Amino acid sequence: MTLTAELRTDAAAPCPSLPVDIAAALLAAAERLLPALERGRAIDAGTLRTAMTAAFGGSDAEGVWSWKLAYDAGEAAQVLFLRRFGLAMQARATSPVAFLTMLERLTALLPSQTRRSEESQARQQFSTPLPLAGVVAAAAALTPADRVLEPSAGTGLLAVFAEQVGASLVLNELADTRAGLLERLFPGMPVARFDAANIHDHLDPAVRPTVVLMNPPFSALAAVDGRVADAAVRHLASALARLAEGGRLVAVTGAGLAPGHPAWRDAFVRLQERGRVVFSAAIDGRVYARHGTTVDTRLTVIDRVPAGDPTAFPVSPGMAPDAATLLDWVRRDVPPRASVSASAAAPLPVLARAMAARPVRRAAAVPTVCTPASGPAVVELEYEPRDWAPEAGARLTAALYEPYTLQSIVLPGARPHPTPLVQSAAMAAVAPPKPCYRPHLPGALVTGGILSDAQLESVILAGEAHAGHLAGSWTVDETFDVVSAASDDVEDAVRFRRGWFLGDGTGAGKGRQVAGILLDNWLKGRQRALWISKSDTLIEDARRDWSALGQEPLLVAPLSRFRPGVPITLERGILFTTYATLRGDGGEGAVPRVQQIVDWLGRDFDGVIVFDESHALRNAGGTAGFGRDGGPVTPSQQGRAGLRLQHALPDARVLYVSATGATTVHNLAYAQRLGLWGGADFPFATRAEFVQAIEAGGVAAMEVLARDLKALGLYAARSLSFEGVRYEMVEHRLTPGQVAIYDAYAAAFQVIHANLTAALEAANVTGAGGTLNRAAKAAARSAFEGAKQRFLNRASYCPRCASWLFEEIEVRVYHSDIYAFLAP
Repeated sequence: MTLTAELRTDAAAPCPSLPVDIAAALLAAAERLLPALERGRAIDAGTLRTAMTAAFGGSDAEGVWSWKLAYDAGEAAQVLFLRRFGLAMQARATSPVAFLTMLERLTALLPSQTRRSEESQARQQFSTPLPLAGVVAAAAALTPADRVLEPSAGTGLLAVFAEQVGASLVLNELADTRAGLLERLFPGMPVARFDAANIHDHLDPAVRPTVVLMNPPFSALAAVDGRVADAAVRHLASALARLAEGGRLVAVTGAGLAPGHPAWRDAFVRLQERGRVVFSAAIDGRVYARHGTTVDTRLTVIDRVPAGDPTAFPVSPGMAPDAATLLDWVRRDVPPRASVSASAAAPLPVLARAMAARPVRRAAAVPTVCTPASGPAVVELEYEPRDWAPEAGARLTAALYEPYTLQSIVLPGARPHPTPLVQSAAMAAVAPPKPCYRPHLPGALVTGGILSDAQLESVILAGEAHAGHLAGSWTVDETFDVVSAASDDVEDAVRFRRGWFLGDGTGAGKGRQVAGILLDNWLKGRQRALWISKSDTLIEDARRDWSALGQEPLLVAPLSRFRPGVPITLERGILFTTYATLRGDGGEGAVPRVQQIVDWLGRDFDGVIVFDESHALRNAGGTAGFGRDGGPVTPSQQGRAGLRLQHALPDARVLYVSATGATTVHNLAYAQRLGLWGGADFPFATRAEFVQAIEAGGVAAMEVLARDLKALGLYAARSLSFEGVRYEMVEHRLTPGQVAIYDAYAAAFQVIHANLTAALEAANVTGAGGTLNRAAKAAARSAFEGAKQRFLNRASYCPRCASWLFEEIEVRVYHSDIYAFLAP
């Protein structure tokens, strides 16, 4: 819901600054307010402040609590009041309108909400006013047999009406504070903490509510900065997908989200593919006035029954000036509920996934193992260190590569990599040091072979490397560009945590190994991380690897959701971005992307930073004295951004990932956390000395460097073995029909090409005076040419592949290799 201009934001008051159990304190404040409500006495700002100060042990001036929390306490007091007197109020009321009048009087006892916190403003946390909540409950026609889902439960002002009739509850609330308050207001009731816009994807499949009561954010989505016009539609669609057949959904949304509105008609047509809109009426903004806004809203009722004509919608009675009028329309126009399927009336199952509530971030970073309340058991990875030596009589072969085996550890129960791995002969001659680090991972990842023995070794070696720091102390300037040596007793001196380099080739599962390292740290309480890669599209690969380990893929969130300079609002998660985005300066007067990330992670961050495809940071230190003719080359902006990030977060666990770490030695400038220079492990005081020495040694020196890094436990490089692979050139002559298909597609692209200029003009990219937006024009032409080449390449490739496949099947059938498969 849009915030009105007159509201004040408690931006200056952090909440809370003291180690207070906020949810417990809110409930205590609500219990202090309850006696005043029971006596019918108005609660003014002074009374509310006194209750909050007593419950929190400090005042708002001290930053212990905010006024938004105070309003939540007032709403919780209303829930407690209704739980105690709600049934008696209904029995005493002579009509539904009389009961509504009682609710309005109760609401009037509390002060108007005139201040907001930054979180409530960003998430559009506007609880449903009690009279409107009563109308919502009336529209739902609740019964004791119902299972009621509230996807954005807030402070429970809707849920309490379902509780009153004896219905079972399924509650969800993304905000930690409100979710904790709900757990105390509705004890014994599990409260899920998912993004309600995707509630259908998160809840246990067995949970099928018969009623959904919802008041979703009108134009805000979790982890997305800025306004999202269709946010409420996404919430409606996901909740409707979860609703049982014959069930009813009642929603409070913005007044503009109407079936008859041209902008939303198609969305409602799609909704009516699952259900039927049976009622929709706008509500005057005055109904919400005491909750801090005068925005007009709308009540919509959707039944999960087939819609005879998805394009037909009920006629709206208009805009209700008050809750009483709306209630009259609901009683007159909302039809009786349909019968609900028998499966939906079954007892409520254990909400296995819902119970895995998000851990609350603690003020102190205490190493711990965060095991979900339910789900795969987390175990400490067991392994046995061992001394490695070449087998007696074993000799290196004449081949460039040797079979890869674990050298310094034995992993009982771990499965070998699905395909044989190899390493260079030089790398096979040394072993990493015996580790002491013990990762924590779900046991099924080991016993089920989801992570192979080689991949588990990477998790161990990375943890071992990250457990130490590089030699020396350093100071970093405010730009994060200049790092200077300092003595240990200098104020603001820092030590840099050691990094680790994963140099596996294609097929060894680098993404799965990165996910394993992230998960190990996640389960130890480090639940913020940064994953940087070359392309935005690679986030899908990151989510695939993260979900392969049994984790929620949406925890991998793109930085592109947040505008430069705007605070990142993720409570926890893996922030995914690209090197191109990382180097962005945010524009004139804006906060650079690096600073935005550092502000989110915190200068004391000790979680994981993944530099995926880290060779993209080449030329991070420039090539002064090593370029052509000995001339200087300016460092790349991309490389400098990577260095700034490492300088700004000295305690971060840095992970470099690349099969081609550097084409030339000076391009290793980004890998500062390996301690290649300026430390005790290598005899190079400066990067210049390091570059001179390695370049003088040529390729052989690079081999020795890689071997030494492995011997120090800072590097691993395995590749798939191609032993036994056979290559054969297969020629396919295109048939006339295939040529005709290719020509038809080529002609279609010619039509697009001929009209591309007109399309650019229609989109205001070009005009009569020339190009209006050069970047958009270049992007459009690049997208067209790229799509054309990819499509036609595949169009020519598919016939060849199909031809070979059918010939191979014929051969195998002839030799009875797959006869059993083809036999009826």
